[in-house]
Amino acid sequence: MREKILDLPDVSCPPFRVLGPLQVRGTKGPLRVPPGRQELILAALLLETNRVVSTNYLVDLIWRDDPPETARTQVQICVSRLRKLLADADGEVSITTRPPGYVLHTDAANVDSALFTDLVTRARRLKEQGTPEQAVERLKSAMALWQGDCLSGMDSGPLGNRARQLNEERLGALELRMRMELELGRHERLVGELQMLTHENPLRERLRGQLMQALYWSGRQAEALDVFQVGRVLLDEELGLEPGRELKDLQSAILAGELPPPAGPEPVRAPPEPESSGESTATAAPTPERQDEVPHQMPATTADFVADAGQLAELEQALTGGPGRHMVGLAAITGRPGTGKSTLAVHMAHMLAETGFPDGQLYCDLRGTTAAPATSSEVLGRFLRALGIPGQLIPESLDERAEMYRTRLDSRRVLVVLDDAVNEGQVRPLLPGSRDCAVLVTSRARLTALPGAHRVELDVLDEDRALELLSRIIGEGRVRDEAVAAQALVRTVGRLPLALRIVAARLAARPHWTLASMVHRLANERHRLDELTHGEMTMRASLSLTYDGLAAADARLLRLLSMAQAPTLPSWLAGSLLDDDRPFPSDLMEPLVDVQMLDVVGVESTGGYRYRFHEIIRVYAREQLAAQETPEDRGAALARMAGGWMYLAEEAHRKVYGGDYTVLHGSALRWEPPVVGTDQLPADPMAWLDAEQASLCAMVEHTADEGLHEVSWDLATTLVTLFEVRGLYDLWEQTHLKALDAVRRAGNLRGTAAVRASLGSLYMSRNQFERARRALSSALDAFEALDEPEGRALCRRDLALIARTNGDDAGALELYGRSLADFDRADDVVGRASVLTQSAHIRMRQGDKDVAQTQLDEALAIYEEAGYAGGRARTLRRVGQLLLERGDHDRAVLTFTEVLELCHESGDVIGEGHLLRDLGHAFTQMGRPDRARAFYDRAIAAREHIMDFSGGALARLDLARLLEGDAAQSRELLIPAVDVFRDRGMARELTEAKRLLGVG
Repeated sequence: MREKILDLPDVSCPPFRVLGPLQVRGTKGPLRVPPGRQELILAALLLETNRVVSTNYLVDLIWRDDPPETARTQVQICVSRLRKLLADADGEVSITTRPPGYVLHTDAANVDSALFTDLVTRARRLKEQGTPEQAVERLKSAMALWQGDCLSGMDSGPLGNRARQLNEERLGALELRMRMELELGRHERLVGELQMLTHENPLRERLRGQLMQALYWSGRQAEALDVFQVGRVLLDEELGLEPGRELKDLQSAILAGELPPPAGPEPVRAPPEPESSGESTATAAPTPERQDEVPHQMPATTADFVADAGQLAELEQALTGGPGRHMVGLAAITGRPGTGKSTLAVHMAHMLAETGFPDGQLYCDLRGTTAAPATSSEVLGRFLRALGIPGQLIPESLDERAEMYRTRLDSRRVLVVLDDAVNEGQVRPLLPGSRDCAVLVTSRARLTALPGAHRVELDVLDEDRALELLSRIIGEGRVRDEAVAAQALVRTVGRLPLALRIVAARLAARPHWTLASMVHRLANERHRLDELTHGEMTMRASLSLTYDGLAAADARLLRLLSMAQAPTLPSWLAGSLLDDDRPFPSDLMEPLVDVQMLDVVGVESTGGYRYRFHEIIRVYAREQLAAQETPEDRGAALARMAGGWMYLAEEAHRKVYGGDYTVLHGSALRWEPPVVGTDQLPADPMAWLDAEQASLCAMVEHTADEGLHEVSWDLATTLVTLFEVRGLYDLWEQTHLKALDAVRRAGNLRGTAAVRASLGSLYMSRNQFERARRALSSALDAFEALDEPEGRALCRRDLALIARTNGDDAGALELYGRSLADFDRADDVVGRASVLTQSAHIRMRQGDKDVAQTQLDEALAIYEEAGYAGGRARTLRRVGQLLLERGDHDRAVLTFTEVLELCHESGDVIGEGHLLRDLGHAFTQMGRPDRARAFYDRAIAAREHIMDFSGGALARLDLARLLEGDAAQSRELLIPAVDVFRDRGMARELTEAKRLLGVG
């Protein structure tokens, strides 16, 4: 028989609490339980609510092995005092004598531990009855009861076993909830929570396995495997054990791509499996298909959000519309600072994520209230990458980016959230063309020139919702007990949500403060600031009151953190600013979180927490920084913060390249963050660089502005590791021009040469070869004067590539030879390998296969020893091409297959297109047209999927050659290709396509 589903009881604050510190709520506020014997006896009785607890047990609990003769009498006295104390408790409760001891009688709903057990039992029953969604809600209510470890802060003696049992049951319930939510297909939303839980319980293998599943099903296979490796190292170091069978089986399934998808309703984006052809490995290759990218960029929603049902309904109608809608859904949330515009937008986006916009959500903070708002072009570049377009293929002009963006979103249902827009001009290029998409904008400006936009203007909260928000933060009991003071408090903060949260956070941290006393303090603060406008005065009063109540060290950290221009703040930043090398720097941040001066927004893959300022708080903190910190102290703190980013970026580069190769470094200070978990960086350094991209680029510009030119150029050029691989050409140029201006002003010749050389590489990537040659030649002259072999080697290598492109093979080989000598002088083996691979390509073209083979063999050995996967993949491709020229088709196919798998694992979709064409060429030469056609088809699909129409046209031409004689198929293939060749000025290819079409 199914359980009758009733409304959940209010479980937010039972009067008796043991799931955390021991607490008793009285009719007039918290009751103080005297520490020691009375505290222990009450805890023991509460843990066994409505069951007999023997006197002997209580005696042992208090005196352990040496009770006095009067022990039983003293227990009786303690129980008698507890009866008097509990007479004022909020809720019917009594302690009766029942041999051989005592019973505490009360409704189970009055004791959090009993209520927790009941809710978990109900959840298990609901799961068995086939209603997992309701079971999950029961478990969420159960977990909300916990405020820390059971009986935390007490010397609980024998009660410790019972407390540990409850703590274990809590983890079991968490694992059960995670399992059910994973089965419901909610893997995307669980990743952050599971990362935090795994960090807090690192030896808990089931939680680790669930995190692996959530990451894998979210399309993050590499991170899932990294979680396994971190757990393996931890188990070995802590216990000398290997992971259990369940975890190992999970790793194997992920490696093989055989982990079954969840059965829930949400779309599954697990990595695709290679198709099986049934042929031998000598001639078969995997042909992985990429599913459309589904971006999920929304920040976490606010737990204590207080909704206005009318506003939510308005926004939902504006964004989702109906079947008759003929244009993109567009809504704008406007209002003054602190009214909750961003909070409402994010909540709305989460609410509509599953039903309204299944193809994903794009989010960007447009930084409209900062000194450097995001440009529309910058945002489009970010969105296009999130939609699966490689950075190398994103056009430079704003118009072309907007066109590609609209094309990519055509026929998709995607919600775009543009937070903190400066004006309509910033927003217009970011509007999709598809009526199935919707855009939600927040701004302090009214945005009246956005055509067709539905506007919701936020004002302060009405009194009922303000009181509801206050209750959620400090508890209903305190608000109810001081109803008049509560009303006065929300009026005093002007019913601004942000101001109310800040004040309420301070009250929550000080349960002995009355609401009336807070009203009085705020009134005094507002009087001091009465020259300000009403809204500014309200915020300043709230911030000043909280800031003045901080410990000196916490206030100083808040001031120094305001220097950070990153969108989110890693925990190690606190240590660098204070020059504090404690192993858990998040301890420095937490006091600011407690008073809502900082928000926790996530967990890093290394286990550290991420934090964020509200912009109003950041501005306030900067004012305090200017007033209270000397320029010398500010400069020293900034240098340490920059040194921390420099240290980590340098480590990431080393992990990618296997050492400090193909890069120049400067002499600026490094500040080493403490080790978190097993390393400062995750196993995948590119993932770390991706995640920290905005922070790293902001630090380049910040240090340039502040005159720290040495670290500015060093960090900028080190970040080419990220810029080049991801095709982030805009950021490459933006950071380098900023650093170049700084080093020029400082007369830093070495830094100037390094930045110019790096800009030369950028211009080559953009096919701006003459501009690249000028920059590289200028840098080379400077490096010659400085006698800098690494710099000379980098410049000559890139100048050789320009010569190759211009058909000057002899000049290229001469430059490669001199570059090789300089890389050897600098002990840069990876630089040597890059030259060998590039020059081998010339030798192949010249027919000198033996020399090419020798060079490729040496390069491959270097890359394998260094562990540089990118270099190894590029060299292996050349090896495959050389094998093909030698007629060794089977080995060529095996080699191309290996590189294709490497490209697929690393997400190199451009590389995949190259390798699919290579395999098509190989099977053509082998006389296997069916296999060749399959790979050319895949190459066309792969290229055109990422809107690389030039690459797609070349693959179409390849396939048309293979099918020469079939006029109908050739025409279908070549008509689109001819247009591309004509538009791109590809004359040779255009001539060949016309020949195959039989036209002049």
